[in-house]
Amino acid sequence: EAEEDCHSDLVRTDDNEGPGEANLQAELQMFRAQWMFELAPGVSSSGLETLPCKSSSRGPGVKSVDTKGKQELAKEEKAKELFLKAVEQEQNGALYEAIKFYRLAMQLVPDIEFKITYTRSPDGEGVGKRCAEDSEEDGKMADLLTDFQQQLTLQDSSVKLCQPELDVSQTHISVLPLEVLMYIFRWVVSSDLDLRSLEQLSLVCRGFYICARDPEIWHQVCLKIWGRSCNKLVPYTSWREMCLERPRVRFDGVYISKTTYIRQGEQSLDGFYRAWHQVEYYRYLRFFPDGQVMMLTTPEDPQSIVPRLRTKNTRTDAILLGHYRLSQETDNQTKVFAVIMKKKEEKPVDYHKYRYFRRVPVQETDHSFHVGLQLCSSGRQRFNKLVWIHHSCHITYKSTGETAVTTFDIDKMYTPLFFARVKSFTAFSEKPL
Repeated sequence: EAEEDCHSDLVRTDDNEGPGEANLQAELQMFRAQWMFELAPGVSSSGLETLPCKSSSRGPGVKSVDTKGKQELAKEEKAKELFLKAVEQEQNGALYEAIKFYRLAMQLVPDIEFKITYTRSPDGEGVGKRCAEDSEEDGKMADLLTDFQQQLTLQDSSVKLCQPELDVSQTHISVLPLEVLMYIFRWVVSSDLDLRSLEQLSLVCRGFYICARDPEIWHQVCLKIWGRSCNKLVPYTSWREMCLERPRVRFDGVYISKTTYIRQGEQSLDGFYRAWHQVEYYRYLRFFPDGQVMMLTTPEDPQSIVPRLRTKNTRTDAILLGHYRLSQETDNQTKVFAVIMKKKEEKPVDYHKYRYFRRVPVQETDHSFHVGLQLCSSGRQRFNKLVWIHHSCHITYKSTGETAVTTFDIDKMYTPLFFARVKSFTAFSEKPL
């Protein structure tokens, strides 16, 4: 269209002028040839500025856009170079220089960190290349434990499981035999099955990582949790995977539920006013690895109650003690069944009970509570929720041996119990695994 407009304009001037038409046609042909040459890709369009056609107004805009894009690319390349140089300085330990280069790079391109592929460095080698190689190795390495064991096997036999990084005058833990080191790890796990501390210990070095993945430790942990029912690994590949994936109750904290309801009070004497009371209370459940469980229902808040649940020898009178077991039903749901009763208190012997007159003895009874809960997971945590499915009271008369059962309706008063981790429960070890 621009060519036709220019051609039509020139033809009109030729018609008006009349003489010299041959010269004008020759100039027109030369103009067309020059114009087509300048429109070719990669040719500068500076000559179009003097033309009276429509395409002349587009030339400066296209040029400015191309110049701006080249400047942005150059700025991004400079920022990448500075960022990779900063990474290299940080790897070499020159943190001050690294921060300086990081600042310069982010001043040029604020999000330069997300635009780098780490495939090269300013000098063609160095940290960018190493990062790319490390990522490839991480992708190929499926099992970190196998890789660490192979590295220790390839080393000399004189090299121990772990070595001191710096020269020390005192005895280093690497001097200990492997059997003693594994015994320390069993103390870390302890009888409370503090698996969180074991995982944190594995982050120290490669040798500790291998010790923390010892199959015998995890096998004993599984035996403590499920007993003889875990004598087979299927469908799991290791004892550690079974311990982490198979549903179980947690021991490093307390399961807590909060119940709130409105209770109608006594009516006033004039009959125009009746008080309403808001009742609030908590239920606490603490499980132990040896199969014992504690249950407490109280209006006191967790800050005052949780410290008393650290051991089974608590002095709280309202606590119920009992045993629990895990059961995996046919519907693939794991349930917790517990039988708990009030702690037996030793009554002082009354020597003067029948001294002067005969009293009618009170019929002695035993109260026990049967509880059924379904183990669930909610949010990011695993096995942190217990939902009520059964609650009943069994009263046994010692004189006749009869048992009366009262089953409670599971309604809105039985809110789910959620797990809360308590650090003080695993702060000390009473005995090793």
